[in-house]
Amino acid sequence: MAAPRRDTFSFCTEPAPGRALEVRFIGGAKGKGLFATRNIQKGETIFVEKPVVSAQFLWNALYKYKACDHCLRALETVEENAQRLLGRPQVLPHPDQCSTRKDLHQHCPSCQVAYCSLECRKLAWDQYHRVLCLGASRQDPQHPLNKLQEAWRNIHYPPETSSIMLMARMVATVKQAEDKDCWIKLFSQFCSKTANEEEEIVHKLLGDKFKGQLEVLRALFTEALYDECLSRWFSPEGFRSLFALIGTNGQGIGTSSLSQWVHACDALELPPQEREQLDAFIDQLYKDIEKETGEFLNCEGSGLYVLQSCCNHSCVPNAETSFPDNNFLLHLTALEDIRPGEEICISYLDCCQRERSRHSRHKILRENYLFVCSCPKCLVQADDPDATSEEEEEEAEGEPDDAVLEDEMTDV
Repeated sequence: MAAPRRDTFSFCTEPAPGRALEVRFIGGAKGKGLFATRNIQKGETIFVEKPVVSAQFLWNALYKYKACDHCLRALETVEENAQRLLGRPQVLPHPDQCSTRKDLHQHCPSCQVAYCSLECRKLAWDQYHRVLCLGASRQDPQHPLNKLQEAWRNIHYPPETSSIMLMARMVATVKQAEDKDCWIKLFSQFCSKTANEEEEIVHKLLGDKFKGQLEVLRALFTEALYDECLSRWFSPEGFRSLFALIGTNGQGIGTSSLSQWVHACDALELPPQEREQLDAFIDQLYKDIEKETGEFLNCEGSGLYVLQSCCNHSCVPNAETSFPDNNFLLHLTALEDIRPGEEICISYLDCCQRERSRHSRHKILRENYLFVCSCPKCLVQADDPDATSEEEEEEAEGEPDDAVLEDEMTDV
């Protein structure tokens, strides 16, 4: 049987005819959504999409998680990756199951940021890096871009879920573009609401508590990147909208030589005893890494994806995103059979969050994405208690007082 058809999308071209989906405008809080135009089989890759812009998280880069500055491909060999996470040398079986082409790696000749290939270096230079290249000022703490990044790190402690550099690359892309209006129109496709007036919800990082921090960021952003053709993005309200855009549309990206190696090892055909030994080795490796490094395993960042941003949320999704190519290429895969006319939904929550009560799920979605979920799971649980006793205790312990909140902006 032929493999299921896979549509590959670029942000600057229209998808090919006969694709598996279409964007429909729904109205109301959802705005628009993705709908199947044919039968989609469970396990089928519905589309592959590259981002309009993407960027590694600033704390992630500071802690030496090495990734291509353009596509976020991990630049370490699997043994280097394991050694950094473990804090000691580690010899791995089957190291050839993760190939890292260091012979292809490139650096910007001016500022020395690293790329996985000449192609990525050229793509970055042609789209945004001419504006953002720091040259000899890369280590100068007084350079406006360095001041902006330092302010973001001091305000937005890890784990990050977005980056001020997405906004910087949006501005730089427009500044470098010959057709500026085309790019501005493209960015305008993303939702940039700072509030949902119908539900009286304001984004958690745009409330009164954070006005001071946002104004600091806006001033530094303006100093580093101001352009007259984008003057509205630098106004107080325009900056808030830009901030809301990356907060509500930013898709997390994770790449890792180690995870590529594990997946490749899982696919090896081995004798039963050797398979058992390899699985036990991998299990112990992850336990050792967790003890040493915690959950921060990957080169992480975020990106803006045109099609993915049209996917509405469900607490019982029928599709999921992943990054199997070890770079920023997003794969949307069906979790179950999807019929023509059925909406394709993903979850904005991770697996653990989806298992929490309706009350807790709604709290996360309201604060971060400005809507009240009415998916089938939420409707069935409408009469459930607001929160379990365990969740109430966690929320009570996890709520800092206002004085601390004013100094911290976490989890866009």
